[in-house]
Formats: sequence, structure tokens, C-alpha cells
Amino acid sequence: MKTARPAASAGTPSGAAAQAGPAGRRKPAARGPRLAVEYVRFVLFDVGRSIDLKKASAVLPGRADSKAVKRRNTPASLTLPKTLCISLEKDAFGSPSPSAYEGLEATAKLFDEGVISLSVRIRLSSGLSELHALERRTFLLGGRDRTVDQFIEERFRELHERLGPAISREDGGNAEPERETYTAYCISDWGRGSPDAFVAKHNRALASLLEGEPETQDLHDLQVRKSLANPFAYGAEDLAIFDLDHCVILDRSRDWEDILLIVEHANYQLLELRVLDRLLDHWLEDAEKDLRAFYSQSRGRRGRKARIRALPAKFARLQGLRLEALFILENLENSAKIIGDYFLGQIYLHLGRIFSVEGWTRSVERRLGALQSVYEIVKSDKNERTMIVLEIVFIIVCIAFPILQILQVMLSP
Repeated sequence: MKTARPAASAGTPSGAAAQAGPAGRRKPAARGPRLAVEYVRFVLFDVGRSIDLKKASAVLPGRADSKAVKRRNTPASLTLPKTLCISLEKDAFGSPSPSAYEGLEATAKLFDEGVISLSVRIRLSSGLSELHALERRTFLLGGRDRTVDQFIEERFRELHERLGPAISREDGGNAEPERETYTAYCISDWGRGSPDAFVAKHNRALASLLEGEPETQDLHDLQVRKSLANPFAYGAEDLAIFDLDHCVILDRSRDWEDILLIVEHANYQLLELRVLDRLLDHWLEDAEKDLRAFYSQSRGRRGRKARIRALPAKFARLQGLRLEALFILENLENSAKIIGDYFLGQIYLHLGRIFSVEGWTRSVERRLGALQSVYEIVKSDKNERTMIVLEIVFIIVCIAFPILQILQVMLSP
């Protein structure tokens, strides 16, 4: 779950928003035209430590994919994590699309790091005010009326069950999978005028849409400016604005596939960091309980001896888990080399700031350091105890051996 953003500050740049009036005075929102929209809903699930893509492809045939769609000034060297893409369109939409929308597409994408990403894309004509209700609106999906999230949840349960043998789960991996959600409103026709003019005219409706608020929510001028700040544009007829859980993309040529890939990857990275942080919390809690039990003086001698014998094995396993977490973090950071001052790189860095990726990374690194400290304490304590035992044995041998020699002389005839 993404953390809530702080309130807007007075220093927030205006971006594409219209200038605000004095506090408390609101301009009425302009009634929007009919829009040609592609509504894209992403839900990513973390299902375990890894997914064997070869085994998964034997159960659910798909296509391997690790290349980004090269658009604009994207370097040819850019790659994204290796995935297995599975089309769910035939299963989900076997009948002709109803008149309420123009087309639908459902896709599952499997990441070898243990993530299943499901996306549903619906093309329809909509008024700007109607976009606020799309997440709650029912569509004819898979043969019956339901919301997009309900359809995704059902499809995920089916996929998860079928992929069971290909998933390597965590210890106690029957818990509900962690998830990330994100919604993109991709608009290809908004009437006359440039994208900037459209955003300036409908700034309040777009700001509430990005914030996930109802259209009737009267946002403060500062929050409107903050929500619409930092827009990204490459051509004269495209514009993209991103927020914590939603983004709006305007492009008359419908050239937004590369942006959606970056959005999905940024959510994938955030989900993996959150899951890793939670796992490290769990491992640290176990380590703390064992250390408290080990050094407690109020326990019985028999139980204390059992804990002393079991503790080295537990912390040897803990060190193995720490190394595994280090490899996961390293693989996550190197899963995609999105580095450079190019269009997609700028969007990726912007999403990273919105999602506080650096903060999550620092949290994971702190917990890894704490695990290392625990391991060093136990290792040092174990070495000290071993040295004490060896010293006692040495002293006993030094005392007992001369005594035995004296006794041998005295008892000899």
C-alpha cells in the first residue's frame, strides 16, 4: 500500500495548472467534452520468493518478454526484467464487446522474482466527470457484470492455483499476497486545443481524478497546483501527469505503451521493496525473541541449555536469509538499468520520488545492517564461550596431569 502524501506547500510549482485565486475562492469546474479514453488498471501481487518461468510456461503458454518498447529518445540498451506475458483476452471476453465500451484487453505478466501483474485495458468514450467512477463501475467481464478489480481478483486466484508448482514460496507462505494497484487514464481525443490548454481548463477535475477524490471534492488551490505539477511532454500533442495511485496521459497518437511499461515497472519495484522490508521485519522479530530468551536469567536451566544448543543453528540460518535478502535487493536494483537524462528515465525517476523508493531502500538496508549486527553479536558470544570452555579444559588438564603423576609414583611398588 502506498503511503499518503503530505499536504501541498505554498512553494509548489504550478506546472500545467491554472493560476489559483485567493484562498477560499473557487472557480467552477468547466464541463468537459466527450473523451476517447483507454482505462488501464494494474494490480500486482507478490506470491512468493520466485516463479520458475519455464515451469509456468508449460502450464500457461505465453511469450517471454524483457525488452521495452523503444519510443522517443529511449536508448536501445534499455531492458526491463524478464517476464512471461499471458493473454487472458479469450477467457475473459469471449463475446463481442457491449456497446458501453469499444474494446477490452486483459493480460497477466509473470516476473521471475515472484510477482504476478494483471492489467485490464478498456477503451470507451466518456465524459471527464465519469472517469471518477470507473473503478467502481461494473462491466461485462468474463460473462457477468462486475468491477474491474473483482474480475482481476478472480483471475488472479485462478492463475495462482494453476501456477502452484512453479512458485517458490516463503516460509509460512499461505498469507494473503501483498499487492500494489495503479490506474492510468489514457486520453487520445479531448477536442480542440493543446494538452496544456485542456489541463488548464479542467485543472480541478483532473486534480481530483489524480488524487482519487470524487469530483465534488473541493480541493484547495495549493493541492490542485501540487497535483498537476511536473507534467511530462515529448511532443506538441502529448502530456503525462503522475501521482501516487493514478496518472493521466494525453496523446492523440495513442503512443503511450512505453510509459505504461515504466509505470508497471516502478510499481513492481515498490512492491518488492515493501515485501522485502516486511520479511526483514519478521526475521528481526524472531532474532529478537531468541536473543531475549538466550540472555534471560529467569528461565529454567534445562530450557536454557536447549536454547544455547539451538541458537547457533538458528542464527546460521539467519545469516543465510540475510545473504538472500542482499541478493534480492541487488537483483531488484539491477533488474532494469533506467539511467540517463532521457524521457522515460525522467519519468522513472519522478515515479521513484513519488513512491519514496529511496526511503524504502534505506529502510531495507538498515534492517540488513541490524541483521548483520545480530549475527556478529551471536558469533562473538559463541566464540567467547568456546574460549572459556577451552581455558577451563586447559586448566583442568594442567592441574590433573601432575596429580595423576604424583599418584602414580605414590602407588607404584
